[in-house]
Amino acid sequence: MSDTSTQTHITHVGNIIIPIADQDAALQFYTEKLGFEVRSDQAYGDGFRWIEVAPPGGQTTVALAPPPPDGTPAGNRETGLGLASDDVEASHAELKSRGVDVEDILPLPDPVPPMFWFKDPEGNRSLVVQRDDQ
Repeated sequence: MSDTSTQTHITHVGNIIIPIADQDAALQFYTEKLGFEVRSDQAYGDGFRWIEVAPPGGQTTVALAPPPPDGTPAGNRETGLGLASDDVEASHAELKSRGVDVEDILPLPDPVPPMFWFKDPEGNRSLVVQRDDQ
């Protein structure tokens, strides 16, 4: 690991924020299809809702947030979310059997680990990557 000369009070990645138009459908997808648990589901502001979900035991959450007020639409974007799996083939088969829109496992050369993309109900793409060092 490289030496850093700048100190910070940042301790970890808190959450990945995904703008979602239908938060109820997204909550159902992340809990029922992906097996995540609800960490937060609360109202705020003028009729807004903040939802955070995470894999059981995970530190970083996924925030299923309302679209930004600037009118940028939710959906059909790459989320930047990369999920770790200790068995990517089993994860692929499991998600596919639950009706998740999964792409084929990418045939990548060593040392790149196997991985695949999946889509949520709004067309947002996320990645599942084989991680043996968990």
